Amino acid sequence: MEYTQLGRTGLSVSRLCLGTMNFGVDTTEPDSFAIMDAAHEEGINFFDTANVYGWKKGEGVTENIIGRWFASGGGRRDRTVIATKLYGSMSDWPNDTYLSALNIRRACDASLQRLQTDYIDLYQMHHVDLNTPWDEIWEAMETLRAQGKILYVGSSNFAAWHIVKAQETARRRNFLGLTSEQSIYNLMTRWVELEVLPAAIDYGIGL
Repeated sequence: MEYTQLGRTGLSVSRLCLGTMNFGVDTTEPDSFAIMDAAHEEGINFFDTANVYGWKKGEGVTENIIGRWFASGGGRRDRTVIATKLYGSMSDWPNDTYLSALNIRRACDASLQRLQTDYIDLYQMHHVDLNTPWDEIWEAMETLRAQGKILYVGSSNFAAWHIVKAQETARRRNFLGLTSEQSIYNLMTRWVELEVLPAAIDYGIGL
């Protein structure tokens, strides 16, 4: 397995990241456990999930499966760089969605409980929230980092100008800001090459 650093950080992650979106949906829990064990056997240490995965509102199905796998022991948590996300709706109440300071706090605590861990390696914003100012978002993320609940912050589905605005605000706050961006990128969908990739390279953000 090849490893690389997560953006400009010192964190080593496998170049192959295990996506878990289908765990609990098309993939049973025993099969999910087998897949994660096989990933470790092949040297994959980087797993990606989200609080909405499992697609049963508010239940965090996929995170719960990963949490039970961590709890089964064998050094599984220690050998895993776990990335999860927030943004999507976890209830019908208005403040259980998006990137307000309130939802960032609540969503993080809920993910920690489901994942059965005391910290998240990479906490990612699933989408940009145009209604919440970046100072509010970064203050909430800084608090989580100071509390030891998260180590790094990432984004997903951001346009280049979102990345620039996020990073310039973080710079003014003397905060590390984004360390990675997760984008749709394949042979048929290459629009990120126009501006997202150049922005990520310029700011030292992993993709």
